[in-house]
Amino acid sequence: MPWKGIKDPYRIWLSEVILQQTRVEQGLKYYENFIHNFPTVRDLAAADEKKVFKLWEGLGYYSRCKNLIHTARKISTELNSRFPDSYAAILQLKGIGPYTAAAIASFAFNLPHAVIDGNVFRVLARVFGIREAIDTTAGKKIITALAEQLLDKKEPGTYNQAIMDFGATVCRPANPDCADCPFQNHCVAFREDIVALLPVKTKKIAVRTRYFYFFLPIYRATVPVRERLSKDIWQHLYEFPLIEKAAETPAAEIIRAAVRKGWLRQDTLTEISPVYTQKLSHQLIRSVFIACRPAAKPAGFENYRWEKITALKTLPFPRTITQHLDNF
Repeated sequence: MPWKGIKDPYRIWLSEVILQQTRVEQGLKYYENFIHNFPTVRDLAAADEKKVFKLWEGLGYYSRCKNLIHTARKISTELNSRFPDSYAAILQLKGIGPYTAAAIASFAFNLPHAVIDGNVFRVLARVFGIREAIDTTAGKKIITALAEQLLDKKEPGTYNQAIMDFGATVCRPANPDCADCPFQNHCVAFREDIVALLPVKTKKIAVRTRYFYFFLPIYRATVPVRERLSKDIWQHLYEFPLIEKAAETPAAEIIRAAVRKGWLRQDTLTEISPVYTQKLSHQLIRSVFIACRPAAKPAGFENYRWEKITALKTLPFPRTITQHLDNF
């Protein structure tokens, strides 16, 4: 991984933000694209927001991208493009929590702060036999205190990277390599045959299903689009006119609702797409696209702008819409 072993706080920060809620295999190409387009924090700060969001397209959790831009501009304008070099100052930056602040402080400036990711939680819970649920306040406090106690204060960066890599390659979530583990004689979980039971988690994520019905009235090779500005999923990405329902709804009923809005005429021929499914952390989005080709420019789109179809690929869209456009 190209960010390993580097001391540049900008690149460490970028890699950590990209890898939040993202697999390394997926995040790698995004990291490389960002570094290619924005080699320094000053380049990122000066970039057009639309371009940044377009490069982020498909990663999800778009608040990360928004915070990335905000923090880059703050560092560029207020700190003369120099990353703060203390844990407390790094933690003050928008979008940076204790984990990312510790990673930057440790890897870039060799400061003694334990970096505690999911791998570290798992390793310490198993080796020390911690039965407190790691997704509770009490469990997090136990692991955090233990991690800080074990940290090599002279080489915190090397130590942090080592224990994270160990969790990723040996003490894996499934099928851990216990037979070749150097901590086999010290591991409580191995000794008591409870490796598969640790770490303990109690909370279950409640998933909300949302039903999106997008309209694509195609008039003279243009369609209406707008930027999502509300504090909801996909903020600052673009979308087509949308009717959202709490439950799956017949297309005929959706079309009648669109007619009432003035989006299309009752006798307009429509093409209805298959259902596209996109899973987010707490939500499941099921989307259907209804396309039509009206003879006259329809009303009811005052809050939208008409964009040429050939220009749609330059706009940042949610992955669901991008998938549909690929089949359009």
